Amino acid sequence: MKKALSLFLCLLTIGGALAGCSTLEPDDKGAIIDMYLTTEVYNFDPALGYNDDAMTKIFGLIYEGLTTIDENGKWKLALAKDYEVIENEKTGEYKMQITLKNTKWSDGRAVQADDIVYAWKRILEPEFQSEACALLYDIKNARDVKNGDATIDDLGVAAVDTRVLEIQFEGKIDYDQFMENLASPALVPLREDIVTKNENWAKKPSTMATNGPFVLKSVEYGNTLALERSNYYYLDSEKEEALDKYVIPYRLQIILNDGAEARLTAFENGEIFYDGELPLSKRAEYKDKAVVTDMPNTHTYMFNTKNELFADANVRKALSLAIDRNEIVNIVTFAKPATGLVSHKVFDGDNKSTFREVGGDLISPTANISEAQNLLKTAGVSGGSFSIKIRPNEVDRAIADYVAGQWNSLGFNVTVEEMTPTSDPNDSTVYTDTFTEAYRSGDFDVIAVDLQMLSADAFSTLAPFAKEFSGNGVDMENENYEIFPHITGYDSEAYNALIQSAYDEKNIAARTQILHDAEKQLIEDMPVIPIIFLQDAYVASDELSGIGTNFYGVRDFKKTKLKDYMKYKLLTDTASDAEAGSETTAG
Repeated sequence: MKKALSLFLCLLTIGGALAGCSTLEPDDKGAIIDMYLTTEVYNFDPALGYNDDAMTKIFGLIYEGLTTIDENGKWKLALAKDYEVIENEKTGEYKMQITLKNTKWSDGRAVQADDIVYAWKRILEPEFQSEACALLYDIKNARDVKNGDATIDDLGVAAVDTRVLEIQFEGKIDYDQFMENLASPALVPLREDIVTKNENWAKKPSTMATNGPFVLKSVEYGNTLALERSNYYYLDSEKEEALDKYVIPYRLQIILNDGAEARLTAFENGEIFYDGELPLSKRAEYKDKAVVTDMPNTHTYMFNTKNELFADANVRKALSLAIDRNEIVNIVTFAKPATGLVSHKVFDGDNKSTFREVGGDLISPTANISEAQNLLKTAGVSGGSFSIKIRPNEVDRAIADYVAGQWNSLGFNVTVEEMTPTSDPNDSTVYTDTFTEAYRSGDFDVIAVDLQMLSADAFSTLAPFAKEFSGNGVDMENENYEIFPHITGYDSEAYNALIQSAYDEKNIAARTQILHDAEKQLIEDMPVIPIIFLQDAYVASDELSGIGTNFYGVRDFKKTKLKDYMKYKLLTDTASDAEAGSETTAG
């Protein structure tokens, strides 16, 4: 590989001489763009992607929901072609019909309304864990289904035609808000025949079908991941349409090997054209060079409140007070101190201001060690041993090392545990994401997650901490069918009442105020510690143009162009041929 890269660089110096060879061939499919997009993803199931911003960045390229939210926070139709609201106050009928555009899955089968019905029913099954279920609670019988008081067939969602989805509601709702909610990356369509056939369906390209602009073509963990233009994304098979009509690049070749510094060096040398995960050691240098955008993610530490050490809210608040969030921002560069749980990206009801601006600072960005010590004294706690579980990446590690040091200074014995994915002994291409498994099962003392704002509405972030909105389903083995609380174990009557009140309130201003009160209550109880508001930062070659971004911080490469890409293709092919020849000679 190194020999190939060396030859590649040598050939770049004579690029002018090769310019005459860059004529497009008749069978040319488009640009192959070498890049580094984000950290590795081991499971491509969109219903599980709420704890790591890397998942959202990939899912946004391979799946498409009914709507999307642009960078300015406005929802737009995506997979949905149009919609109609049908109301009859006399009969109490309130419903919506959404017509899907004509497009296909990556295996050529038409995307159907039934695929939406299946995906949503899956989320709302009592046994399935999903924080996104609250986004669907306006649908008739949705809450009763999730809580085990109605069957899944009672859900007010049906395919009334191949591409027509009908949704019945409990009553008159804010339809505009509902359409905004449908932009959530958790509510994309899924294929029942694919998902139910194989429990590892979302871990291998050969067992997946996706409906987005790109398809997962290949993945070699620790080495490369290739996303290719879908051959079926909105293309009309009955017409002779150009392959790049809707998606310009042919392939996004994502380099995973080496390390962050090596990849940045490769970018600086012109070997890759986009680097979306800058190394910590270089971030200060690139602070004014990178394209930086706020993300709707809050890096958050979640407590297992069933752990006796964390049962007292004073202990949890003391641990929060020991953290200097400004110092963490200095460590990671591309972030803002988390002064609440809801990030700057979320709107405050009317979309004219953000929820964070109106709600103000609920958490001081600076540490207060003396107050932390006083709270521990009040709680009668002088120490204890526990671990912080993190994903194996340098940013999460740097944050955890700092936090552990602060907590150790209070008298605790804190260790940092990296949750490294493990390969299946029977299939080396399939990995278990041990971090997600620990998170979903509640097997942690403290766990670090990139908490995803599931929509531009604060309710989607705050609701899952209320028992009936947690999405954790029902204990089917308990004769009382008790509802499981949030993964942290947090269950506050006061907080539950606030979220129920917000759900019932139809006046936007009044509802938004209730949500502010709910966030204050959550921060007072502190079952989770907001650490920083995440930002996304990338650098791109001048050879690239047309990179878009949506509300979720997902890069939109559909219209991305690589200048003179045939020249690079020729150089890459020549380098590959030379490397192959060298290996043959050596053999």
